Amino acid sequence: MDAYTPTREDRFTFGLWTVGWQASDPFGQATRPPLDPVESVHRLAELGAYGVTFHDDDLLATEPDRDKAIARFKQALADTGLKVPMATTNLFSHPVFKDGGLTSNDRDIRRHALRKVRRNIDLAAELGASTYVVWGGREGAESDAAKDVVAALSRYKEGLDLLASYVVEQGYDIRFALEPKPNEPRGDILLPTIGHALAFIGQLERPERFGVNPEVGHEQMAGLNFVHGVAQALWQGKLFHIDLNGQHGPKFDQDLIFGHGDLTSAFFLVDLLENGGYEGPRHFDYKPLRTEDADDVWISAAANMRTYLILKEKSKAFRADPEVTAALAESRVPELTEPTLSPGESLDDLLRDNFDETLAAKRGYHFTRLNQLALEHLLGVRG
Repeated sequence: MDAYTPTREDRFTFGLWTVGWQASDPFGQATRPPLDPVESVHRLAELGAYGVTFHDDDLLATEPDRDKAIARFKQALADTGLKVPMATTNLFSHPVFKDGGLTSNDRDIRRHALRKVRRNIDLAAELGASTYVVWGGREGAESDAAKDVVAALSRYKEGLDLLASYVVEQGYDIRFALEPKPNEPRGDILLPTIGHALAFIGQLERPERFGVNPEVGHEQMAGLNFVHGVAQALWQGKLFHIDLNGQHGPKFDQDLIFGHGDLTSAFFLVDLLENGGYEGPRHFDYKPLRTEDADDVWISAAANMRTYLILKEKSKAFRADPEVTAALAESRVPELTEPTLSPGESLDDLLRDNFDETLAAKRGYHFTRLNQLALEHLLGVRG
């Protein structure tokens, strides 16, 4: 076992829909057969994963009888010791949800969506999940004429308030995590970014029950800085869960192996998660490449965990490097943690400062050296 071999203590988790993806896309049929969720549980356990997550429909991949599928899944969990930290509901695959679930223009479909989510919340609680992710993949529109967005947000709030009340009434130890995404499959999806989701949470009846589940590719699809978004979620105490994968900039949702996209961003993300106080699972929401066979599914699953551990080690070396410490000080990074006003000071006290604007404008921050040191640690030429 080397330093990059995962263990349960690393808390790596995978969605059943990741390794179980049959690799169909809008332009081609599936290239892999259905994968039994029981096999997924056993194979992930062998690779060192901590847990698995699921949509309600994921359990029916090879066994259409829901009760039998759940019984087999439970037995696999018992046999392997894998946990279920998170669950969610599929409100996007079935044609009935083509205009959304909680925000569909059709009232009876919204009612159906609430029943579906409620049933899976009961199962999630039974399996010990503490987080319930809400991804509104169909909650959106292709035309501004087709959706009254003000009314849709009211229905979104209504649905989430009802579900949170249900969780409280049942005594479930479950929090909800909203998963933002700007587009795909809808032309425009409601709550498209971390910022939109955080603002929306403040309007809910039980905001303390809600946080976010940001995903690497989703923010980068919008051309946003994922590390900054995660930092804000941490700062607000709202990073309830996280989806890790890879993405090459603002294009379709690629769901690459973690680190197989913007590697520098992945490095700083790991650095933030490991040093910023996040204690939740490191969850991989990726897709094994469509070009690969069934064996590569497990090679790719292992690659996610190994890449994370490599970047974690690089982060430790970066933080322990005396030259990095000196460069951080020269760049005044630690100074940002100091309050701008000292205890007892007021804005009036600022008038007594002897500040030379011209002299201060000449300061250099030496960010180039700091960035180069980070890059050299990432490339393995330091440490």
